[in-house]
Amino acid sequence: MRSYFAACLLLSFFGVACGDEKKDSAAGGSKQMTPAKAEAYILRPMPFQETLEVPGTLMASESAEIHPESSGRIARLNLAEGQSVAAGYLIAKIDDAEWQAQLIKLQAQLEIAEQTQARQSKLLAVQGISQQDYDLSVLQVRNLKADIGILKTAIDKTEVRAPFNGKLGLKNISVGAYVTPATLITTIQQTQSLKLDFFLPEKYAQGLRPGATVEFRTTGSTTAHTAVVTALAPGLTENNRSLNYRATVRNTHPSLIPGAFATVTIRLSENPNALMLPAQAVIPQARGKRAIRYNSGKIEFVDIVTGARTTDRVEVVSGLNAGDTILLSGLMGARPNAPVQIGKIQNATTTQ
Repeated sequence: MRSYFAACLLLSFFGVACGDEKKDSAAGGSKQMTPAKAEAYILRPMPFQETLEVPGTLMASESAEIHPESSGRIARLNLAEGQSVAAGYLIAKIDDAEWQAQLIKLQAQLEIAEQTQARQSKLLAVQGISQQDYDLSVLQVRNLKADIGILKTAIDKTEVRAPFNGKLGLKNISVGAYVTPATLITTIQQTQSLKLDFFLPEKYAQGLRPGATVEFRTTGSTTAHTAVVTALAPGLTENNRSLNYRATVRNTHPSLIPGAFATVTIRLSENPNALMLPAQAVIPQARGKRAIRYNSGKIEFVDIVTGARTTDRVEVVSGLNAGDTILLSGLMGARPNAPVQIGKIQNATTTQ
C-alpha cells in the first residue's frame, strides 16, 4: 500500500513539473518582439532656395496733402476729384480783391515816383538839386518796387496749384469756405509709378541689397508682380529689430493702388545639395530635434539640427547624411534598438 501511494505522489509531481515547463515555454515565446512595419523616406540631395515672406505696403512714388499758403475765402474751386492733372494745375483760388486793390495803389505810386526821379535826374545834371535829394527819390522808387514784389508774391499764394503730375483725391471744402494754411483741401498722388515698403528681420538683412528683385502679391490676387530694391534704411528699427527696405514696382498694373497690403516673397541663398526631410519625420524635443533612422533592421534615434523650412519639408543642417533611411510612421511608440521593418518608401518605387 505504501509503495502505491509513493508511486502516485511521484507521478503527480512530474505532471505538475511538466505543466509548468509548458507554461514557461509558452510565456517565453510570447515575449519575442514582432518587428513593427513603418513607412520611410530616403534622404537625397536636392536643390533648395530659401524664401521668406514678409508683409509690405504699396505707396505712391509721390504723395502730398494740398493746403493753402494763405488765409481767405475760396473764390474758385477747380478740383476734379479722382482725375489726373499736370504740375501747375490750378486747384483753388482764394479771393484776393483787397490785395489787388493794394497792388493798383502801389503801381500808381511807383509811376509818380519814377517820374519824380526822372525830373530830379535832369536837375542834378545842372546842379539844380543836391545829390542827397536825388538819392532819396531813387530810394523811394526801389522801396515801391520791393513792396510790389512782396504783394505779388502774396497774390500768387492765393492760387493753390498741383505740385507735380498726379491724381487728385476727394475734396474737403466747397466754394465760399474760409480756409487757413491748416485746412486740407485735397490730396494728390503720383500713381504712374509705385513704391513698395517692407521690413526684413535682422537675421536676413545682410542678404538683400539695392538692385535685388523681389516678388509680391496683393490681397485677394494670385498675380505676381516684381519690384527692384532701390534703398534701405541706415539702421534697424528699435521695436522689432528689422531693416526697412524700399523698392520700385516694375510695370505698374491698374489693380495696384497706393496703400494696398502686399505679401513680399524674398528669395535668399540657394543650396544645390540640400537635405530636405518631410516635416512629419522631425520629432521636437525640449532642447532640440530628433529623427529616427533605420539602421540594420533596428531603430536609431539621431539628434539633428534644422535650418530653413517650407510648408511640408525641413532642411537638415547636421545629424543626417545623404542616403539615410528615415522613418515617417510609428514614431510615437518607437523605442531605441527595437526591430523595424520598412514597408513603403515615400520617395522610391520599391519597398523593403
